[in-house]
Amino acid sequence: MSQKKIVIIGSGFSGLSSACYLAHQGYSVTVLEKNSQVGGRARLFEAEGFKYDMGPSWYWMPDVFERFFNDFGKKVEDFYTLEKLSPGFQVIFPDRSSFPISNQPEELETSFENIEKGSGLKLRDFLKNAEYKYHISMTDLVYKPCHSLLEFIRWDIIKQVFKTNLFSPLSYEVRGLFRHEKLRQIVEFPVIFLGAMADKIPALYSIMNYAAMKQGTFYPMGGMAKIVEGMTQLATSLGVEIITDANAEQIIVEKGLAIGVKINGGQIDCDIVLSSADYHHTEAKLLEKKYRNYTEKYWASRVFAPSSILFYLGFNKKIDKLIHHNLFFDTDYEAHGADIYQNPQWTKEPLFYVCCPSKTDETVAPEGCENVFILIPHAIQLEKSEEQLDSYYENVMNRIELYCGEDLRSSLIYKKEYTAKNFIEDYNSYKGNAYGLANTLLQTAFLKPKIKNKKVPNLFYTGQLTVPGPGVPPAIISGKIVAKEIRSYFQSKY
Repeated sequence: MSQKKIVIIGSGFSGLSSACYLAHQGYSVTVLEKNSQVGGRARLFEAEGFKYDMGPSWYWMPDVFERFFNDFGKKVEDFYTLEKLSPGFQVIFPDRSSFPISNQPEELETSFENIEKGSGLKLRDFLKNAEYKYHISMTDLVYKPCHSLLEFIRWDIIKQVFKTNLFSPLSYEVRGLFRHEKLRQIVEFPVIFLGAMADKIPALYSIMNYAAMKQGTFYPMGGMAKIVEGMTQLATSLGVEIITDANAEQIIVEKGLAIGVKINGGQIDCDIVLSSADYHHTEAKLLEKKYRNYTEKYWASRVFAPSSILFYLGFNKKIDKLIHHNLFFDTDYEAHGADIYQNPQWTKEPLFYVCCPSKTDETVAPEGCENVFILIPHAIQLEKSEEQLDSYYENVMNRIELYCGEDLRSSLIYKKEYTAKNFIEDYNSYKGNAYGLANTLLQTAFLKPKIKNKKVPNLFYTGQLTVPGPGVPPAIISGKIVAKEIRSYFQSKY
């Protein structure tokens, strides 16, 4: 039997992950990337001596990365060096106080206790429970293809699921333990990466707290692009062909099967098409209507994670009070959440995140300079004006300067902005969302868009809009899941 050919659309984490697993299984794999650089949202750009990770900047769940490379007889350190951050991150509050998240559990408990008597032990119990959820999730839940509920109909899994409080919002659990609003916000923060506020995220996802507060926050020296570089190196060593500047124009279906992909006016034939591109874009733009899994009405009914405004900044001096990861919760936490999810509008005083990787890595900025990027989440599908963009920039810079106690704008030597329009242009992102579907209860596990096309049996999907969900570790896991499903498809067929 001749070697089966697989074409993967997109070279983000899920695309690279699936490419590695499929090539390792003996298939001929070609990855098509529409941009000039591999990595999808985790691309890198350089300007004026600064190096910027364009997208993901948090390295949590290190065991997932280690497991990925171990599957190929490799280790993380074969490709990049990890630094554990201390503190992992800090939260800035309205009174301009900061709360550093220590990577030592005992120190973190003491910090909680100093704010609210009895909260230290409550945090310990909360994180112990979160650790339990994390381990059962990693062994029994997140690596499932989630075709149907039947995959979870095992008594041992059912017992574990009910122990995780899957059916109650995380906020109920958090607010039942902690009274002080600062502590509640600190504990609820990690699930923001799942695309919704804590009152809509199942309590199962306190696994994110375990990752942030027990496992710790890490940084790959050289930036998150080093992960992409390592995965690309692994993929090519396994025989994967990666073609950049290759914009997929159409998935060709004949006699009910995907037989190839049109790119740049040409065509690549194959036995399997796997799309790690935006799920909606794949169906709405690359497939004939009769072959789509989901209608436009379906996508319009989904709850999406926010979009974001990003500012990539370079300063010709060091900024003392910033650390590597800084969360500015110095305005109304609930109001900004409502303006994103309940009544979509531009919020007057947005929460925002500041990343300053030059605090850890001197290679990402010229000597004596500071590399900074700012992320401001906002509701999807809002019309942006230049006035709005300028207003947000001035707002967040005023607050950063107020917290730092120094003038920064006079030291600015580089500035680049990135908005929802760029997410659409660069990644075909549905409505400009930055993180995919929100992990709400009705969009979790088998309730997510399926990884297999129901009408074209050799067309598959992977990435943040399918299982297990948004984020870098889930994307890597998604690639492994779909590779296993493709192997099963071939085994059943041949």
